[in-house]
Amino acid sequence: MKTLIIILAVLLLITAVVAVLNHPCFGRRIGKERKARIEASPNWRNGQFQNQIPTPQLTGNTNWFSAMRKMMKGENRVPKEPIRAVKTDLKSLPTDRDWLVWFGHSSYLFQLGGKRFLVDPLLKMEFPVSVMLHPFKGTDIYSPDDMPEIDYLIITHEHWDHLDYATLRDLRGKVRHVVCPLGVAEYLEYWKYDKNIITEMDWYETFNSQLSTLNLAITCLPTRHFSNRMFKRDQTLWASFMVEVGERKVYVGGDGGYDDRFKQIREQFGQVDLAMMENGQYNENWDNIHLMPADLEQAILDLQAKQVFTVHHDKFSLAPHAWTEPDFVAQALAERDSIRLLDQAIGTVMYF
Repeated sequence: MKTLIIILAVLLLITAVVAVLNHPCFGRRIGKERKARIEASPNWRNGQFQNQIPTPQLTGNTNWFSAMRKMMKGENRVPKEPIRAVKTDLKSLPTDRDWLVWFGHSSYLFQLGGKRFLVDPLLKMEFPVSVMLHPFKGTDIYSPDDMPEIDYLIITHEHWDHLDYATLRDLRGKVRHVVCPLGVAEYLEYWKYDKNIITEMDWYETFNSQLSTLNLAITCLPTRHFSNRMFKRDQTLWASFMVEVGERKVYVGGDGGYDDRFKQIREQFGQVDLAMMENGQYNENWDNIHLMPADLEQAILDLQAKQVFTVHHDKFSLAPHAWTEPDFVAQALAERDSIRLLDQAIGTVMYF
């Protein structure tokens, strides 16, 4: 009887694991046609995508177990009181001005030249994201129902805090076009997005559209990061994007550690009107793949954007630093370097 109970328990566990891994959020195997295009990329070598310079994910004499244990010991990682946030009627915002609304972490909506762009939306807390990420009190106030029609959905990479199945499932009927890095479209097509509305790009490729009075261009650009939604690393690409509508430009920075790409972007595109820069979830143990405070400052100085908004903070704790630290970092460098910083509370409408 004892042996039978053990066998049944093992079978039940195996069944549960298989059921979980078959959840659509985990995606599916990349198809042959897409795989062939991936393997033809100049950024694909030795069976995976590569950064432009060597990028060990962990630095120093540590491992992921030690790094995570240290993270859990960080002080003031989570606010004790609800964070101030503003609930804005996004569907009634003006169509003749350029504006930005941030939803916490790396999710935001902006309008440029009359077109609406939604970046890395994480607006639902369903399984398995609800197990991994816990929003700070007061921050989880927007849902897919609150979103207006989206002209362009931009996904920077496949990590759970940037590519959310439940959110994208519920947004599907509102999205007119999707732009993403190589490989990421496999998720979207699996989640029933029409492949004809998806533009999947390698670094330095550009999507162009002729609007009624303006030219629109979205260029896929490098970051220094990685991908690993499942067990095998770096099978899909990670990216930042330059969005140009007419003469105006917004840089969607995505996630990634410091390198000389910010200088290169400045040289290629000239001065941008607004740069969305990663600020938060950093640590010296993984400073190759996220911007440390000093690196953020140097990146902003390299890019020389007219205005800056920092993201990747104020909603989740994925690093040992205090939850308030990124805000202090941004304010300090803005004062020190005379940077026009737009950072405001979640849900605030900012015109730029």
